[in-house]
Formats: sequence, structure tokens, C-alpha cells
Amino acid sequence: MAKPRKARSTAAKQAPDGKRTSRRGPPPAKRAAKPRRGLWGWILWPVTFLIRVAWALAWRGAVTVALIVAGATAYNYVGLPDMASLSDGRARGSVTMLDRSGEVFAWRGDNFGGLVTTDNVSPHLKHAVIASEDKRFYRHLGVSPRGIAGAMRTNLRSGRGPFSGGGGSTITQQVAKLLCLGNDYSPTLGISEAEFEADCRRGTVWRKVKEIPYAFALELKFTKDEILSIYLNRAYLGAGARGFAAASQRYFGTSVARLNPAQSAMLSGLLPAPSYYAPTSNLKRAQDRGATVLRLMRDQGYLSSADFQQALDTPATLSAAARQDTGGYFADWVMGTGPDFLTRETTEDVIMRTTLDKDMQRAAEEALGFVFETKVRAGSEAQAAIVVMSADGAVRAMVGGRNTRGAGQFNRATQAVRQTGSSFKPFVYAAALDLGKRFDDRVFDGPLQIQVPGSGIYAPENYDKKFYGEVDLTEALARSLNTAAVRLSEATGRDIVRKVATDFGIESDLAAGPALALGASESTLIEMTGAYAGILNGGTSVTPYGLTSLRLRGEDQALLDHETGLGERVITDQAARQLVYMMSRVVESGTGTRAKLGDRPAAGKTGTTSSYRDAWFVGFTGDYVAGVWMGYDDNTPLTGVTGGGLPAEIWRETMVRVHDGLPVTPLPMIDPRTEMRRPPPQVAAPRPSPQPQRQQPAREPDLAERILQDVLGGIFGRN
Repeated sequence: MAKPRKARSTAAKQAPDGKRTSRRGPPPAKRAAKPRRGLWGWILWPVTFLIRVAWALAWRGAVTVALIVAGATAYNYVGLPDMASLSDGRARGSVTMLDRSGEVFAWRGDNFGGLVTTDNVSPHLKHAVIASEDKRFYRHLGVSPRGIAGAMRTNLRSGRGPFSGGGGSTITQQVAKLLCLGNDYSPTLGISEAEFEADCRRGTVWRKVKEIPYAFALELKFTKDEILSIYLNRAYLGAGARGFAAASQRYFGTSVARLNPAQSAMLSGLLPAPSYYAPTSNLKRAQDRGATVLRLMRDQGYLSSADFQQALDTPATLSAAARQDTGGYFADWVMGTGPDFLTRETTEDVIMRTTLDKDMQRAAEEALGFVFETKVRAGSEAQAAIVVMSADGAVRAMVGGRNTRGAGQFNRATQAVRQTGSSFKPFVYAAALDLGKRFDDRVFDGPLQIQVPGSGIYAPENYDKKFYGEVDLTEALARSLNTAAVRLSEATGRDIVRKVATDFGIESDLAAGPALALGASESTLIEMTGAYAGILNGGTSVTPYGLTSLRLRGEDQALLDHETGLGERVITDQAARQLVYMMSRVVESGTGTRAKLGDRPAAGKTGTTSSYRDAWFVGFTGDYVAGVWMGYDDNTPLTGVTGGGLPAEIWRETMVRVHDGLPVTPLPMIDPRTEMRRPPPQVAAPRPSPQPQRQQPAREPDLAERILQDVLGGIFGRN
């Protein structure tokens, strides 16, 4: 039989003293009674309740935000590379251009002067940056609430949004912007590098929020001096200068370690708006901004009153290389002649030596300005271009238009393809001379009609509507007679004329009809000037060039070398010498007399298109070749301008300045007095040799003669 289960007793047990107690222990103590709220208690209760709720939410929210910031800071910290990797943030390299004497005249791309630290820069620069950008830099943890609040207050007072305008960013936060919060630019993004950087600097609330943990990560990863060093290396300072080392060389031509207070203040003053304050854009504005930074340096104890006054009295000025603003068109052209991976798309720092002569470049620019100021009506929008080169094709100067400042403009010397007019005629005469014609051979200048299939009758006329009959080739070229040139071209053969022009360097498509002889085809100024250089050097083709060597910065071995532009022979030397003489008569007594250079011999050819949209003068001395084009960009006809007018005067003003101080070099041409056609030599008629006398056949004697012979024979005993 199963033992009965003991019943769970819930009854009280008997205590030793006879009292019953609960099994679960002593009875709970009696709960104290709540104090009764008074009237004020009920009135204040909602407020205290809300305070308690707000406090509970605030500290919990603060903890949550702190955890998020800590996590974001840790995430950014792990992704930060070393200081050297962060210092050079360029997506592409730079190209520094040297002229023919080895002096810097232009920069392209983003120049980086090399890694610098706070230990090897001028202390004045370090103080200027801290004084103007973040005076509490060494005392905050990367973010300055006081600075942010002050900037917001200033922005609101100015009628802007709280985050529009000044943002109160510390140097650490500015470094975060420069690093784009760890995102690197890539061309695959579909935007330009400038657009990418502008987006990185947008002052939105969300971007400000993201800057905070990144700034904290920077402060944890690097020392204050290392953060400042990244800033000094990475900041953009205008004119293609990335970092203070590059800017110091770009503007002052000096090392960043040797900057004086005035120079340091000017460079630091560029930080808020590099392009606006750039001294190459407006030196006075840059000096005024530098004076503001100098006052901040004095007020914060970085400059004594005496040093401050001295810096104000001797403001920073540009170096000679930075002051000169020449060769922009030439620099753009040269950038397009080298390999892209070492020029326009380079990721390296490249040193490029060129053929540019800064004195000649300045001479060409001054000549163009002088003629337009003194000979052209005010307000004219006519354009002009100039190319000066040596006989081997080395380009010494290039003006691509009347506005010579800046880079990336339309270059009329190399990009404008225009009709050449009569400046093409020397190639017609070159072809004829090469085939055996002489400078004093005759050609007929008179009415001419040629049936052109599909176009009808072609009947050229001379500029003055007159005809001159039989003329020699020299006079025909000097007077630029159209019908004579067409007749000579037709007699020589258009294909031969076209080949000679092409071999001399005219790469554009040439006309197929008889108008070929009169320059109906199009070409660029640099092509035409190079072709004339081929005539000067004795009939050998020339390819214009501007790049002589190219090397990487820090290396001595050149990657590219270019010593000459000479090519293959096109016409004989004798034909070239005759042509040079004929072209010299153009300047001496023909259509180009306004290009005369006094006692210095010169040769050339004028050119004016039939519609007066283009006017040319291309010519040379014994030293240099120069070409001038004039016209309107929209093809508006010129008013009263021919190649022998303003273009010839621009050419003359250019060449006078280019040859200043040079000895006179004779032209490589024939002397017509010794080359005149001689009459054929008189050859004495040969003396006739004696001819043997022919024997007459014997005549049969008649009867009387026979009787007489018989009688006499009997007497003398002969038969």
C-alpha cells in the first residue's frame, strides 16, 4: 500500500513563545504613507516630469551618440594611411616648361613641390597659417564648438544660412575636407577633379556631421604638427600650385624654408579663395589680404611691432618668372605635341624644355599690340596671330590672338584653318622652277578662261582688274598676278604643284581645280610658316616643333629628345635660291613693300582671299621666318585690309624687335646679275675639206675633129 503524500501545509507554525508565525518569514513592514502634494506640487508636477523625461532621454541619447561617434572614429582611424601618403593628393602630375635658355615660363597641371613638414618650413609660414586659420589649433581636440558657434552667428547676421559662408572649421576639419573624408578622386566618377573637390567642400549639415568623427580620427592618428604638415602639403593655393612648397616656388621663386613674414602672410591669405586672391591674378588684392594676416600675426604675438611694420612697408612681390605672362598659347600648343601620358594626362611631375625665346615672344606680343593701338580703329574685334620660327622649324614665339593672357584659349596660330590666298603662290613657282623654269622666263598675263567640269568657265582676274601681257616670273610673283600664276600652274601641272605644297608641310586638303594656284585651299598659320621655312633653308621640308627634351622631375635622363625639324628635300637648292630672290622682290618693289626692314634683306609674300575674310603676310630674313594672319573669328570680311597692309606692318614690327642687335645676315638667294640668260656661244663654221674633182665623162669627137687628129698624128708620129 502506497505511503500517503504529505500534504503541503500553508498553516502558520507555533512560535517558541506561543505565537504563531508565517512560514515565509516575518510579516512585511508597514509601507510609509506618501506625502500629500500641495497646490504647488500639482502645479509643478508636469514640469518636473518633463525634466526627468528629458534628462533620461538626454543622457541615453548622449551615450548613444558618443557610441556612434566612437564607432565612426574607430572606423575612420583604421582606414587612415600614413602622413606621407596623405600629403600629395593630386590625381594628376604637373608639367613645368622651360624656355630655350632653361628658365621657367609656364606651368600646367597641379604642381607639387615635394613633401614638407613643420620642421623644414619657415616658422613665419607656420605662424601665419595658425593665426589666420585656427588660433586654438594646439588646444582643441579637432573640433572647436566655440568656433562653430561664432561662425553660425556671423552667417546668420549676414543673412545667410547657419552653415553657409564661414563654417568655423579647425585646421583638422579642413584637412578632413582636403582628404574628402578618405574618398579619392577617380575619372570613372564621371565628373572633373574640380567638381569633385567642390563637392567635398560643400558646407552641408550632414557633411559637417561626418567631419567630426573623421577629425577625431586624425587627432588620434597623428600629432598636431603632422596634421599641420598634411595641411601645408595638400592645400591648393592657385595657379596650379598644390601645397605651400609649390606655391612658394610658383609665386616667389624661393624655398618654402626661406619665406619671410610678408611672403608667408600672402600665401596664407590665399587659403580662403586661392583663385580670387592669387597674386598672378591681382597682386594688389593679394598684398591687401596679406596685410590682414600680418595684423593677426601681430595681435597673436607672432610678430613684434617692428617686424610687423617692416613687413607692411615691404610687401611680397612676384618673382620675374611669375610676373611674366607670356607664352600661354605656345605652352598649350606644346602640351598637345607630346605624348598624352607625359603631358595632358601625366601622373608624374614632368620637366619640359622648349624652343621658346621669351624675348622674341615679348617682341611679337608688343608688335601686335602696337599696330592695333595705332593703326586699327578702337573697338575693332578683328583678330590676328603670329608665329616666329628658325629655319629648321624651331618655334621661337607664338601669339594665338589679341588676348595673350591665360591658358586654354582658342589658338588662331595652330587651330584656325583659313584660306591662304596669294600666300600660296610661292609653291606654284617652286614647282615650276624645280622643273627647269628660270626666274627670268616669260609668262603671259592676260584674259584666261578655263572650262571646269561641273562648274563652268573659270576666268581669274588680277586684283587691279588690269593685265600686263608678257612678264617674267619674278615680276609676276612680285605683282601677285593671278592669271600668270594660273597659267604657270596649268603648264606645270596641278598634281605637281599640289605635291610640292604637301611636301613642304601643307597638310590640309588642297583644291583640285585651277583655283589651286590662287590659294583657294585652307591651311593654318603654323603650317604656312613652316612651309616658308623650307624655302629659306634651301628647299628642304620642315616640321615646326616646340619640344626639345622631356624628363621626369628629379631625373637627369631625358625621355624624349628633339633636335631639329628638318625633313626631306622638296626642290633643288638652285630652285630655292631663285625663289628666295623672287620673293625678295615682293618686299622690295612688289605688294609687300610695307614689310621692308631697312638695310636688312627680307623676302615674303602677301595673301588676301577674294572675299577679304583673310589677310596674310609670311616672310623671312636670313635668320628667322615669321607668319602673320589677320581676320575675324566669325569670317566677317575685313574692311580695307589686304595682306600687304596691316599684316605686313605687324610682320615688320615683329621682325624689327626680333632682330634688334643682331648682325645682318644675307638671304640665301641668287645674284640675278650673274644668273642672267646668256646668248648661245658663236661656233665657227667648219672649213670645208677639199673635195676630189670629178672627172667628166669623155665626149665622142665629131667627124672634123677625127680628120684633124689623124693629120696631126701622121705629122708627129702619134696615134
